[in-house]
Amino acid sequence: MIKMLKYLLTALFTITLLFSAGQIYRYLAADHQAKKQFNDISGEIQIPALDHPAWTVSDQYGTLFDRNGDMAGWIAIDGTTVDYPVMYTPADPDFYLKHDFGKQYSGYGVPYVSGYCTIDPPGDNIIIFSHNMRNGRMFGALEDYKEEAFYRNHPVIRFDTRAGFGLYEIIAVFKADPYEFAYHQFINATDQADFGAFIHRCKELSFFDTGMTAVYGDRLLTLSTCEYSAQGSRMAVVAKRMG
Repeated sequence: MIKMLKYLLTALFTITLLFSAGQIYRYLAADHQAKKQFNDISGEIQIPALDHPAWTVSDQYGTLFDRNGDMAGWIAIDGTTVDYPVMYTPADPDFYLKHDFGKQYSGYGVPYVSGYCTIDPPGDNIIIFSHNMRNGRMFGALEDYKEEAFYRNHPVIRFDTRAGFGLYEIIAVFKADPYEFAYHQFINATDQADFGAFIHRCKELSFFDTGMTAVYGDRLLTLSTCEYSAQGSRMAVVAKRMG
């Protein structure tokens, strides 16, 4: 009886170990595949020549726009891992939550614009969603914005769309329960007071005072991802377009 019990425990331990090893292998394989794909995609971006003053978004990202018509643009934050295409499928808003650039299943997905937003012409607020991967990929890098020093060194987001190049300066960084503050549903302000109330709430929740604000008529960009300090919590970085 004791021998049988030892045998069963050993078998159970072996199965558990093999299962864990399999999980780790699949995770590493998925991470490698996602990293390779994004590196390959980045390699297709054209770099403007110094003697090409009329460089356009089409010149820079045209190959990628041709490969996938769902691509709305490109988002990047210098000095971080955020450097990805951004997708937009209003008829199936969350499609790229679990699909890669080639439209195959992927746990990493691709950053994508809320289906309620408009990009060209833009509304008051363009909202981009992506996963908060534990390895820091996708929007996992946004966790670093909880520290003011990091924000001071990375205050600008680049978001280029088919309509043109765009730079956005960050005005607030916060975490929130989206049921208590539905920042992800703020697309177009009903009036100046509505816009002002939204900005006030963002700055009120912000981890620190950026010294920046926005006024009615400014175009906003909001990056949103999961935040793991509380169940259902979300992390948001809100910025306004420069120029």
